[in-house]
Amino acid sequence: MTKKLSDLLGSFEHTCVLFDGKTVNNHPTNPEISDLFFDSRDVTAGSLFFALPGTHTTGNAFIPNAIKNGAAAIVFQDEFDEKIQNQIQKALTERKETVAFLRTDDSRKAMAPVSATFYDNPSKKIAVIGVTGTEGKSSTVSFIWQLLRLNGHKAGFISTVQYSLGEEAQPNPQHTTTPESPIIQKYLAQMVNNGCEYAVIETSSHGLSEKLNRTGNIDFDCGVFMNVTLEHLEFHKTFEQYRSDKANLFRNLDKNDHEKTILGKQVTVPAFGVVNLEDESASYFIKSTKHLVMGFTTEGKAGKQAVLAGEDQKPLPPIPPAIPYIVGRNIASASYGLSFSIAEPNAVDQNSKPLSQNVIHIKSSLPGAFNAYNIMASLLVVSRITSTPMEKVAEKVKDLKPIKGRMTIIDKNQPFEVIVDYAHTPSSFQTIFPPIRRHCNAQIIALFGSGGERDTKKRPLQGEIAAKFCDTVILTDEDPRQEESLKILNDIAEGAKKASKIQDKNLFLIPDRPTAIRKAFTLAGKGDIVLLLGKSHENSIIYKDGPHPYDEISEAKKALEEMGY
Repeated sequence: MTKKLSDLLGSFEHTCVLFDGKTVNNHPTNPEISDLFFDSRDVTAGSLFFALPGTHTTGNAFIPNAIKNGAAAIVFQDEFDEKIQNQIQKALTERKETVAFLRTDDSRKAMAPVSATFYDNPSKKIAVIGVTGTEGKSSTVSFIWQLLRLNGHKAGFISTVQYSLGEEAQPNPQHTTTPESPIIQKYLAQMVNNGCEYAVIETSSHGLSEKLNRTGNIDFDCGVFMNVTLEHLEFHKTFEQYRSDKANLFRNLDKNDHEKTILGKQVTVPAFGVVNLEDESASYFIKSTKHLVMGFTTEGKAGKQAVLAGEDQKPLPPIPPAIPYIVGRNIASASYGLSFSIAEPNAVDQNSKPLSQNVIHIKSSLPGAFNAYNIMASLLVVSRITSTPMEKVAEKVKDLKPIKGRMTIIDKNQPFEVIVDYAHTPSSFQTIFPPIRRHCNAQIIALFGSGGERDTKKRPLQGEIAAKFCDTVILTDEDPRQEESLKILNDIAEGAKKASKIQDKNLFLIPDRPTAIRKAFTLAGKGDIVLLLGKSHENSIIYKDGPHPYDEISEAKKALEEMGY
């Protein structure tokens, strides 16, 4: 796929300039653009390079490298300093080709409209479902995608763990939940070309933020809200802004007419939202769109299973009037699976007369009561967007498969249990620790860390919650990035030390993660549970010098094999 540069220019505000920053009336060239990149190392001949502002440096510093690699056009912001200007001049002289320079106020924001135009606005040719929330996004995206396929629809998806362009799922090579707009638009275009009717996108708060604009120019038809808790305040600054950025998914529903051309046919896609009614912010998300919003709740029952005996459960927010919703009841969760029933308490006929409750019985091999939320959200989405009765969709729940790194058990016939999970926030710790504590009659050893250059307020909270439920806490690297590892671990340890049972003898700070895993296994005895948290599916640990390859599940298996299991 190629497009003339002039075909892309109407999609964003820009000024044409020469390499030295002087404004010109006409472009010195109108090249065929063959691809879009925002990393100069990936640039190929004929591509357009976006020089993005960075945390530690300016993207303009990478323009010379993009030119050397063959970029035909550059989108940038701000002025060139003398050093960069000289480097650009040298790169242009060596290449002996003209390059188009386009200055804009925000090069990152410009990426979304340019990307959508370059790929012929693929979200207008496929029904798009977005899933947001602090916890549960990846599982819910996967379950929606699986249920669509199990009910005979071709679909693709993009999530933290995996992605599919219409075929089988494969590991996501990106280290972000929601990729940058050129990647998302390219994936959507490939889904369309592969004959997909539906696309499911895990939409993080970063992806939905207008600052980063990763999901800009995507016409969403359905928005799913799972929950919102303390996270990513290093970027959003306040909880209110964090929640508002997530709610952009629901506001987006009002920005398009949902008239699409799918598989060559003109269709009107149902526009609607789905919310977790047990979250205090459900009403906020409901009010963020004019379209129908449906809800789901377990009436606190799934959440209650994450509370220890004797502890008070937080009161549930009232259910907004007139919202259609489903209720999950009789929840039974064990390591081998989950069962519960679904009722629709406020179902009415066309004359607004109450209908008798149609109870749907759910059986799944997915472990954990929390999966009741993910399953109910998925059922509501697939049933409505495909116009399929929910009981028919629910017949396929038994065939749902868990995603890698979500309560994944590592069994090498060792006498203790090893569980790998992605939990890395205070709220996710509150979800996974209590049921494990309730069912474990021996010791719980938890191994985890916290990301560098990310929200620091959550670190002591992680330590405090882990210490409350665990007998031994081992703190280790997650993604230190530019921060010192021990500084991060000491921040977590401050919270852990609030529990009298966690002292120096059972609190370990071991930055090297493979070494920490081996320490955890040597401490584990018969019947103990070792929890390896925070990395799960990720394929690297990010240090000052960049990503280092790493696979938690493989490392755990290797460590057990070294012990003779």
